[in-house]
Amino acid sequence: MSDIESKGRVAIVTGGSRGIGRAIVLMLAREGWDVCFSYLSNVNAANETAALVEKAGRKALAVQADVAKQQDVRRLFSQSQKMFGRLDAMVSNAGVVGGTRSIFDADAEHLRGVFDANVLGSFYCVSEAAKQMSTQRGGRGGVIVNMSSVAARTGGMMNEAHYAASKGAIDSLTLGLARELAPHGIRVNAVRPGLIDTEIHEAHGGQETLARLAPTVPMARVGSADEVARVVSFLCGSQASYIHGALLDVSGGR
Repeated sequence: MSDIESKGRVAIVTGGSRGIGRAIVLMLAREGWDVCFSYLSNVNAANETAALVEKAGRKALAVQADVAKQQDVRRLFSQSQKMFGRLDAMVSNAGVVGGTRSIFDADAEHLRGVFDANVLGSFYCVSEAAKQMSTQRGGRGGVIVNMSSVAARTGGMMNEAHYAASKGAIDSLTLGLARELAPHGIRVNAVRPGLIDTEIHEAHGGQETLARLAPTVPMARVGSADEVARVVSFLCGSQASYIHGALLDVSGGR
């Protein structure tokens, strides 16, 4: 999508203050989108991201919200609607790894923490986005991009079956929504990153683990947050107008 085509369009990106989320926010801003993004607790990172959006010449709205809480998600979408008055794309990016945990040590509190954020949080976000976008409810249509993971098909790293399972749910959610929301003028796709150089890998060894696993990737390197953001931005734009119900890997062949 060109700057002219995207000018004035509005996106919501959850978990947009750091990592892949920040890269998506900034990529969209550079391509002419105004962006509302959520953050969980890091106010400084949120302010930095908002400032970078404004430096790119677009409007930014940072909203503190825990996507695992439906009332927070509703407040996020309400505040965005009040400021921008429209919604053209929503990227459900916020999520957690939940740390390494053997199945022998599975417990309800840990599992709820992962699935509330990754699965229920995505349900809450796509529900609010669909309400604002639906052409059958007075909206102008739009795009939803869910953030899944290659872990959904590989089972993930050792002792992270909980994370992989939560992302498998995102794949199924995406496919189901593609059928349900097509008549409402809403395209739905998922992006599945592989080994990407972000803070999320601190949960299982950080840079040391990335360096060790890089040779297992056919392209022999880890990816960058910008490489994921470019794909998300493409899916949000008009050039992807016939891409719907896709699970798109950004994994270097892994």
